Amino acid sequence: MAAFVQIIEYRTSKPDEVAALMEDFRAKREAEGDGPAPTRGTTCADRDEPGRYFAIVEFESYEAAMENSQRADTTEMSEKMMELCDGPATFYNLDQVASMD
Repeated sequence: MAAFVQIIEYRTSKPDEVAALMEDFRAKREAEGDGPAPTRGTTCADRDEPGRYFAIVEFESYEAAMENSQRADTTEMSEKMMELCDGPATFYNLDQVASMD
């Protein structure tokens, strides 16, 4: 199966709080070690537009991403993150067709 990438575009005036939330979520998920999880995650700040960020989250497959989305801890983290954002986020759901390392 092809890999799947989700990009979350968001704006926040509280980037340190978002980063702490994401790190806490990652640490708890890693400690539990159960269920689907991203294979990689990257957060980027837009140099040209301060306050605009992108979270790039990679999964083994679309199915693994959807299973992850249904988890209660994912929903809880997402709700907390949206409280720290300055408006709604935009989600991009992408099938990976090529990769370069």
